[in-house]
Amino acid sequence: MQRNLLTSFFMHKSIKTTVKKAKLIVPMVDKLINVANTKDEMNAIRYVMKYLFTKEASLELFKNVAPKYKGNKTSGFTRATAVNLRD
Repeated sequence: MQRNLLTSFFMHKSIKTTVKKAKLIVPMVDKLINVANTKDEMNAIRYVMKYLFTKEASLELFKNVAPKYKGNKTSGFTRATAVNLRD
């Protein structure tokens, strides 16, 4: 379930899910972005592929998402916000 949520998040840039699931993956997303910004790219790719199902999601992370957050920051890249109540 976690890998599916992480893969969907990086493919679509956002997901709608329950509060508990969102709280579960927010630290994992931060960790993956932080790892993708490290200098040793080969080990970073191996680490990220343990958590993502598709190669496209990992390419999205390395090519588009991680470069946006390059710098001194190591966490706080994502946040969970509440949307509408379920019907």
